[in-house]
Amino acid sequence: MLSDIDRETYSWQINIPGFSEAVQETLKNSTALVSRVGGMGGSVALSLAAAGIGKIVLAHKGKLRQNDLNRQILMSSECLDKPRVLCAKDTLRRFNSNIKIITYDENVSCDNAHKLLNGVDIAFGCAPIFKERYSLNDYCINQKIPLIDCSMYSMEGRVISIKSGNSPCLRCIYPEEPLHWKRKFPVLGAVSSLVAQIGVLEGIKILTNFRKPSYGQMVCIDADNYKIEKISLNSANQNCSTCSY
Repeated sequence: MLSDIDRETYSWQINIPGFSEAVQETLKNSTALVSRVGGMGGSVALSLAAAGIGKIVLAHKGKLRQNDLNRQILMSSECLDKPRVLCAKDTLRRFNSNIKIITYDENVSCDNAHKLLNGVDIAFGCAPIFKERYSLNDYCINQKIPLIDCSMYSMEGRVISIKSGNSPCLRCIYPEEPLHWKRKFPVLGAVSSLVAQIGVLEGIKILTNFRKPSYGQMVCIDADNYKIEKISLNSANQNCSTCSY
């Protein structure tokens, strides 16, 4: 149930046509996992906190480096050489003290997915490594947890909404890790945040049925030319090792 403080805090979005106190209450009762809290994941987590989601689970292994600061908006120079998830948690707590935040100094893997995603209603994948993205995809498909896969490179971004029975999974789209993919790639923080906001909108649509999500489509962002378009995806691959059905 919404409190008077909730109604005041979220009054601007509750007034959106189709939104309502019931939609806001659904968000309040929801839990989201954010895989990585860097340029995209940090922006995802901040916007989820702003929207009033009840609980956020943050998963990101490692300590903050100097070259993270051009894009990782939940961080600060005071947190250099400290775990990213702790800095992210502190920032989110100061921003919205009414939400719960759980942190794991771990990256999603096949071994820990069951722990990180326990009780989660939706997952946001913001990892730059395909192995990690595949692990999150595989568990979400198996457990029928909606997944928003966010990715970017230079001035481009992609957002894919994935759910078993509703869309192809990540392995259907990318059966194998692209050979050209490198761990370090060009990143402009503003583009990371732009992609993140599209991902959060998709997540809110899925959680609340406030609007129709883009299952079966890839949202493509071209920040060079300020274009956003949807590309229809093929149906789930019947030979996919993860989601064939």
